[in-house]
Amino acid sequence: MSSVPRLVVAAPSSGSGKTTVATGLMAAFAARGLAVSPHKVGPDYIDPGYHALATGRTGRNLDAYLCGPELVAPLFLHGARGCDIAVVEGVMGLYDGAAGEGELASTAHVAKLLRAPVVLVVDASSQSRSVAALVHGFASWDPEVRVGGVILNKVASDRHEELLREALDSAGVPVLGALRRVRQVDTPSRHLGLVPVAERRSAAVEAVAAMAAQVVAGCDLDAVEALARAAGELPGGSAPWTPACPPTHPTRPAVKRDEETARPVGKRDEESARAVGERGEEPARAAGKRGEEPARAVGKRDGEPARAVRERVPVVAVAGGPAFTFSYAEHTELLTAAGAEVVTFDPLRDEELPEGTAGLVIGGGFPEVYAGELSANEPLRKAVAALALSGAPVAAECAGLLYLCRELDGRPMCGVLDATARMSERLTLGYRDAVAVGDSVLAVAGTRMRGHEFHRTVVEPGAGASPAWGMRAPVRRVEGFVQQGVHASYLHTHWASEPGVARRFVERCRTS
Repeated sequence: MSSVPRLVVAAPSSGSGKTTVATGLMAAFAARGLAVSPHKVGPDYIDPGYHALATGRTGRNLDAYLCGPELVAPLFLHGARGCDIAVVEGVMGLYDGAAGEGELASTAHVAKLLRAPVVLVVDASSQSRSVAALVHGFASWDPEVRVGGVILNKVASDRHEELLREALDSAGVPVLGALRRVRQVDTPSRHLGLVPVAERRSAAVEAVAAMAAQVVAGCDLDAVEALARAAGELPGGSAPWTPACPPTHPTRPAVKRDEETARPVGKRDEESARAVGERGEEPARAAGKRGEEPARAVGKRDGEPARAVRERVPVVAVAGGPAFTFSYAEHTELLTAAGAEVVTFDPLRDEELPEGTAGLVIGGGFPEVYAGELSANEPLRKAVAALALSGAPVAAECAGLLYLCRELDGRPMCGVLDATARMSERLTLGYRDAVAVGDSVLAVAGTRMRGHEFHRTVVEPGAGASPAWGMRAPVRRVEGFVQQGVHASYLHTHWASEPGVARRFVERCRTS
């Protein structure tokens, strides 16, 4: 397992063609009958959706800032379970990482943690012999990073390709492919990057097929696969991450838990977690398919034994559909492993929360694009408000925060928070080092988490009487809202870094 064939697709800078090459390679290898494990360096939610289309498997993130360097290999192995090959798409330029943190969270950092060879994608549209100097610089900058080959992108002609290959002969890095300058593959973008797959599925399928066709026509797939198979063993002691009982982050204080939250994992939890682990290598499935068993009542009943409360299976509703597409696969796995029944619903279409909902998770996405439709679904808005008013646990990130506001761009939303939201010209983007200001359904006061912000909206006020987070870096400030069972914030976090978050949330679902 620790020697799964793998490679990292990187580039000198953004816009060089990483997504086209990485997604095309994934689809091309899948077409050869290989089980391909798709991964993305960094916190991006959108590219993994295209990776999933290319491979038929869940796209997963590898972020050394959000989860810590020590979880990169275990999370990789968790996603690559049962696969023949893994392709990891990088982020930005090869050596670009978290601002002010050196190599941390860069593509190069992840490649070193995985001991994976790098395929460098170079935009050759405005150069010939200079490409050799560029590649030489990237290949020699860090001797621990193995640049095993180059794929030239936007090559103008046979003669142009000949000049590029001739120059690269002296750089000592083999050319694994050359993609011709063609009409851009139809992957439309907007204010936060590519349009997610969920919003344009049929067009996205065509786009992925076009990427695969480009790669097949221009790359030596046998040579690329051979490079991936040349990857050595992962660092000693690396084992797949598991949602059943994942390790806490060793560099951060563990979440303090009350006696109820800290209980040992029971037999039912182990069975649920085992089921998640066994499904880890399969394609993503719709979580909204529920069995015929009637939904269990939630909430602590008078006189109900504590053991019965602990053993109850709470329903956790997770927002999905085109408006809420930002979520890490591990979150659902952790909730399930903690004993919850996870049910997805679409706030654009569903007028009720799933039957028996005991807790609600609303992740990121584009509610500003669908503000009219979300506002028009008044029955669901009222249901969400009623659930929050009851004290049930509600966790909302970014798009979820906007949805819980009183209004978004003048349109009524759920009104759970006494705040308004609007679109802004300013992009807020970057990693954050945060600490929980007070106790909430996700964490106790003092819990330190790392996250990221990525939005073009403004919420006023930016924090409630009880803020969710105190930002330690890059600027000290408080942000978000904690009230009753609601935790709402702009901050995106990766729960694998602190598995106590999911366990605490599910326990509160059982007892609220």
